[in-house]
Amino acid sequence: MDEESRSLTERIRQESRGTPAYDRLLATGDHDELADVLTAPGQPLWARELAAFRLGLAGDRRAFESLVLLLNHRDAPRCASAAHALARLGDPRTARAAAALATNELRVAYALYPVRLLAELRAPESVPALITTLERRLRPHDPYRRVALACVQGLGDLGDQRARRVLNEALAHPALAEAAVHALARIPQQQPRS
Repeated sequence: MDEESRSLTERIRQESRGTPAYDRLLATGDHDELADVLTAPGQPLWARELAAFRLGLAGDRRAFESLVLLLNHRDAPRCASAAHALARLGDPRTARAAAALATNELRVAYALYPVRLLAELRAPESVPALITTLERRLRPHDPYRRVALACVQGLGDLGDQRARRVLNEALAHPALAEAAVHALARIPQQQPRS
C-alpha cells in the first residue's frame, strides 16, 4: 500500500468512525459492488470517495466522474487522493478534465491538484493548460501563489520550449523567481538551425 492509499484509508476510517460499511468497502474485491456505491442514493461522501479511489487504482473507468468531482473539492486531502487515483486510472479523458479544472477562473482556489496532475500526466493538454493558468496568476496581487508555483514547477518538469516565455515573465515575481530559474534550467536549449 502506497503512502496516498494509507493516508486515505486512515482519514476515511476516522470519518466513517470505522463502521462495518467502511470495513466492507475496504476489503471487497468486487468492482461492481464498489461501482454501485458511486450511483446508489444516500451514500455518504466518504463511501463514494473510497469506492472511487479503489476503482481508480484498479483502472476501472467507472470511477472517472466521481474522481473528477473530488479533484475539484474544497478539501485538499480529497483532491490529493482523487489526483493520485486519476493518474493511475488510465482514462483518456483525465487530462482534458484536469485542464478544464486548472484553467477555470471561477474555481482557481481549487486548481492546485489539477495543475499537479497535469504535470504528472505529461499529456498534450498539460503544457497549454499550465501556461494559461500561470499567465493568469502573474497579475499584480494575485492571491493564488501556490497555484502559480505549481505551474512553474510543472512546466519545468515537462521541459517544453513553449513554456520559456511565461517562465521568463515569472522571473519578475519574487515569490516565483527562484522556481522559474530552476524550471528554465530544465528546458533543453533549442539547437540553432544550420
